[in-house]
Amino acid sequence: MNRSQREAAVRQLMERATPQVPADLYGDAVRRGTRMLRRRVVARRLMWLVLFAAGVAFTVWALTARPWVEPPSTTTPPMTGW
Repeated sequence: MNRSQREAAVRQLMERATPQVPADLYGDAVRRGTRMLRRRVVARRLMWLVLFAAGVAFTVWALTARPWVEPPSTTTPPMTGW
């Protein structure tokens, strides 16, 4: 099929009458779109909640474990009573 034949086929398709759309298609599309939007909003809120909980858990762990403090040396005993 060369270019002119393809163009003719496309013109024929575009000149045809538009097919009839079912009357309840709009309502179904709106319902599905609303449901998808609601799910997306709930998923986004859940992800923010999980991120916030992880931040709080990390902060609590850091404050209790204090990983930035160097642990005491265990190779030599402390020198007391000099």
